[in-house]
Amino acid sequence: MTATQGTPAPPRRGPRHAAPEAPAGRLAALAGMATPLRVAGGVLTILGTYLPWATFVLNEGAYPAQATLEFFTVPFGVTGFRLHLLLFGIAAIVLALVSVPGRVRILRAIGWGVVAVSVVNGLWIAVSGGGLGAITAADGGIAFGAFVALVGGVLLLVGAAAGGLEPTPVWEWRLNPWLERGLLLVVFALLLLLVSAVLTSGGQGSAANVYAGAVFLSFLGAVGGLLAALHASGLLTWVGVVSERHRVFSVLVLLACALLLPLTGAGTEYWMTVAANIGVYAATAIGLNIVVGLAGLLDLGYVAFLGIGAFVAANFSGATAAQFGIALPFPLVMVISAVVAGIFGAIVGSPTLRVRGDYLAIVTLAFGEIFVRSAQNNIGGLTGGSNAIPGIPPVSLFGTAFNDEITIGALELPPGVLYYVLIVLIVAAVMLVFANLKNSRLGRAWIAIREDEDAARAMGVRTGPIKILAFLIGAMLAGLAGAFFAHKTATVSYESFRFLESVTLLAAVILGGMGTIPGAVLGASILFVLPEKLREFADYRLLLFGLALILIMRFRPQGLVPDAHRRAELAPETVEDIPTAAIPVVPAEGRK
Repeated sequence: MTATQGTPAPPRRGPRHAAPEAPAGRLAALAGMATPLRVAGGVLTILGTYLPWATFVLNEGAYPAQATLEFFTVPFGVTGFRLHLLLFGIAAIVLALVSVPGRVRILRAIGWGVVAVSVVNGLWIAVSGGGLGAITAADGGIAFGAFVALVGGVLLLVGAAAGGLEPTPVWEWRLNPWLERGLLLVVFALLLLLVSAVLTSGGQGSAANVYAGAVFLSFLGAVGGLLAALHASGLLTWVGVVSERHRVFSVLVLLACALLLPLTGAGTEYWMTVAANIGVYAATAIGLNIVVGLAGLLDLGYVAFLGIGAFVAANFSGATAAQFGIALPFPLVMVISAVVAGIFGAIVGSPTLRVRGDYLAIVTLAFGEIFVRSAQNNIGGLTGGSNAIPGIPPVSLFGTAFNDEITIGALELPPGVLYYVLIVLIVAAVMLVFANLKNSRLGRAWIAIREDEDAARAMGVRTGPIKILAFLIGAMLAGLAGAFFAHKTATVSYESFRFLESVTLLAAVILGGMGTIPGAVLGASILFVLPEKLREFADYRLLLFGLALILIMRFRPQGLVPDAHRRAELAPETVEDIPTAAIPVVPAEGRK
């Protein structure tokens, strides 16, 4: 009896995969040429690595070391993006000749990685060299590196498509529990190093560093190809299943990795400030995920609750320009900010009893605009108007301000590291609240309302009060983040809570994955790291940023980290990628 008949299938050892499907259309004629095309693609990628990429000296920064060969100083004679291409080419040749589970999908991922790295670096070298002068010299010399590597990547994609795509293999290894925990520890440590490498690649994204954005985008393309290949092999899915088996251990290790980020290359004042801002918007996005991701209520004025929490904290912080002129302890200020924001959330949620869909979006948008105009006009003297509320004192603990540099023995931590540690703990607490709510009876009621409100009401769900609770709890989480934001920035102004910020928060939830905790955090991180790393592109920064969002939504409409339901709805062709543990098996005697 099979699993679909009510009895789980017997456990397997190793990967479970099926034979590739036959290619359709014009690629069917190339089915017999799949292996030669793959080998040729890998060979051309390696060849393009060692060919010249420019006919001139680019600058005195990072690119000369990557545009020339250094056989006597570095392994393989190449560094940077050329080293990435070399490793991709070697892996492609090995996979073309050796049969492994999911190799066609892995080759396709490698091909996209080669194309991304080749296009980014080829375009940047051409633009920085003044057009064709980058690839042609006056003496007739031509730099073929980018062209040859790009052709290699295209051949890898064609060879992968010609062979037909097989389902992603599902690894079903069950190891010793302590061995699995050790593997998870190694995986999360590598993830920490990868995050640090992504943040520090190309420098800090200043406008003076004219090649930083190209280095970052190139490295991002290589990392994307690597992660896609690991996912195609089924390894990432298996790691997700193992981490789910050891959920508490995984959460604690991830929290430890987040706290250890200041000890890596990203432990600078600049990146600690950026990381703290990411944490603020991650916590706010998780709160918005309750309203949009779980309850399905479109809120276009959610940033107003962040602003309410920030202004309440500013007025009770002891700032000179504050209305009340009293200074309460920071924990009490956070509680008051969350409660006040929650009250306003309940007030805004009350009209949801009679409106839904686009009309609800208009109501929430109107509330956000009312808040911004009220803050701009300094109604009641609570927002400072155009002068804002400056001079908010920093959070301090045992006489140490959180914006000071910390020295522990021989270890020197950058200024703002304590704020980073605090926001990590706040985000962890918000994650805990969201996870418990999602798996509770209230969370299931929200999901029922999201799927079909009329059906939920017919089944006895009290949709009105439950929708108000969604707004109230989401607003409280935003108010909590707003209190931290006020003390971190030391100044609260209405300009920080405009409509564009609500759109950014909503984009973070949708891009990351509606209804998931990692999705909101990842979405907020992407929406803040990308603009920071692309500053040197000046006027083209928003254009590139918008193109990146379009590509993500085109190829991952369900979000970067979707839950099982969203993946089944928006990407049914990848439903086999869902871990078996996420699909409930109903016994035969329990079905009707």
